[in-house]
Amino acid sequence: MTVIDTAPLGASASAPTLVHLSGDIDIFTTARLRRRLLNTLDHSTDLLILDLSQVTFCGAGGIGVLIGVQGRARALGITLALTGLPPRVARLLCITGLDRRFPIRA
Repeated sequence: MTVIDTAPLGASASAPTLVHLSGDIDIFTTARLRRRLLNTLDHSTDLLILDLSQVTFCGAGGIGVLIGVQGRARALGITLALTGLPPRVARLLCITGLDRRFPIRA
Protein backbone atom coordinates (compact mmCIF):
# COMPACT_ATOMS: atom_id res chain seq x y z
CA MET A 1 0.00 0.00 0.00
CA THR A 2 1.27 3.40 -0.93
CA VAL A 3 -0.18 6.77 -0.09
CA ILE A 4 0.49 8.65 -3.30
CA ASP A 5 -0.69 12.08 -2.32
CA THR A 6 -2.43 13.87 0.49
CA ALA A 7 -3.58 17.36 -0.41
CA PRO A 8 -6.52 19.72 -0.22
CA LEU A 9 -8.35 19.89 -3.56
CA GLY A 10 -8.49 23.65 -3.67
CA ALA A 11 -7.19 26.86 -2.20
CA SER A 12 -10.09 27.14 0.23
CA ALA A 13 -10.06 25.60 3.71
CA SER A 14 -13.48 24.12 2.88
CA ALA A 15 -12.15 22.23 -0.16
CA PRO A 16 -12.01 18.45 0.34
CA THR A 17 -8.77 16.73 1.32
CA LEU A 18 -7.92 13.98 -1.18
CA VAL A 19 -5.75 10.94 -0.40
CA HIS A 20 -4.71 8.63 -3.26
CA LEU A 21 -3.99 5.04 -2.23
CA SER A 22 -2.35 2.35 -4.34
CA GLY A 23 -1.33 -1.29 -4.08
CA ASP A 24 -2.52 -3.89 -1.59
CA ILE A 25 -4.24 -3.06 1.67
CA ASP A 26 -3.55 -6.22 3.63
CA ILE A 27 -2.16 -7.52 6.91
CA PHE A 28 1.28 -6.17 6.01
CA THR A 29 0.16 -2.61 5.29
CA THR A 30 -2.83 -1.88 7.54
CA ALA A 31 -0.90 -0.59 10.58
CA ARG A 32 0.99 1.95 8.48
CA LEU A 33 -2.16 2.95 6.60
CA ARG A 34 -4.06 3.47 9.87
CA ARG A 35 -1.30 5.73 11.23
CA ARG A 36 -1.09 7.76 8.03
CA LEU A 37 -4.86 8.24 7.76
CA LEU A 38 -5.25 9.17 11.43
CA ASN A 39 -2.45 11.71 10.99
CA THR A 40 -4.21 13.04 7.88
CA LEU A 41 -7.36 13.64 9.94
CA ASP A 42 -5.38 16.12 12.06
CA HIS A 43 -4.83 18.24 8.93
CA SER A 44 -7.99 17.48 6.96
CA THR A 45 -10.79 19.75 5.95
CA ASP A 46 -14.35 18.70 6.82
CA LEU A 47 -14.39 16.25 3.88
CA LEU A 48 -11.69 13.60 3.47
CA ILE A 49 -11.89 11.61 0.23
CA LEU A 50 -9.95 8.38 -0.23
CA ASP A 51 -9.25 7.61 -3.89
CA LEU A 52 -9.01 3.83 -4.13
CA SER A 53 -8.71 3.63 -7.93
CA GLN A 54 -5.16 2.23 -7.73
CA VAL A 55 -5.86 -0.27 -4.91
CA THR A 56 -5.25 -3.82 -6.14
CA PHE A 57 -6.45 -5.70 -3.04
CA CYS A 58 -8.31 -4.88 0.17
CA GLY A 59 -8.52 -7.53 2.87
CA ALA A 60 -10.46 -7.67 6.13
CA GLY A 61 -7.79 -5.61 7.87
CA GLY A 62 -8.19 -2.87 5.29
CA ILE A 63 -11.94 -2.80 5.87
CA GLY A 64 -11.23 -2.55 9.59
CA VAL A 65 -8.96 0.44 8.99
CA LEU A 66 -11.64 2.19 6.92
CA ILE A 67 -14.26 1.62 9.62
CA GLY A 68 -11.94 2.77 12.41
CA VAL A 69 -10.78 5.88 10.58
CA GLN A 70 -14.36 6.73 9.69
CA GLY A 71 -15.30 6.54 13.38
CA ARG A 72 -12.49 8.88 14.34
CA ALA A 73 -13.36 11.21 11.46
CA ARG A 74 -16.98 11.43 12.60
CA ALA A 75 -15.86 12.26 16.14
CA LEU A 76 -13.87 15.17 14.66
CA GLY A 77 -16.76 16.34 12.47
CA ILE A 78 -15.09 15.08 9.28
CA THR A 79 -16.89 13.09 6.60
CA LEU A 80 -14.87 10.23 5.13
CA ALA A 81 -15.90 9.44 1.55
CA LEU A 82 -14.56 6.92 -0.98
CA THR A 83 -14.02 7.35 -4.70
CA GLY A 84 -12.57 5.37 -7.59
CA LEU A 85 -13.62 1.99 -6.26
CA PRO A 86 -12.15 -0.91 -8.24
CA PRO A 87 -14.77 -3.61 -8.96
CA ARG A 88 -13.38 -6.02 -6.34
CA VAL A 89 -13.39 -3.38 -3.61
CA ALA A 90 -16.88 -2.20 -4.61
CA ARG A 91 -18.11 -5.80 -4.43
CA LEU A 92 -16.52 -6.29 -1.00
CA LEU A 93 -18.22 -3.16 0.32
CA CYS A 94 -21.54 -4.28 -1.16
CA ILE A 95 -21.32 -7.82 0.28
CA THR A 96 -20.51 -6.48 3.74
CA GLY A 97 -23.15 -3.74 3.59
CA LEU A 98 -20.50 -1.07 3.99
CA ASP A 99 -21.52 0.55 0.72
CA ARG A 100 -24.36 2.04 2.77
CA ARG A 101 -22.03 3.25 5.53
CA PHE A 102 -19.53 5.16 3.40
CA PRO A 103 -20.42 7.99 1.07
CA ILE A 104 -19.28 6.89 -2.39
CA ARG A 105 -18.34 9.60 -4.90
CA ALA A 106 -18.09 9.01 -8.62
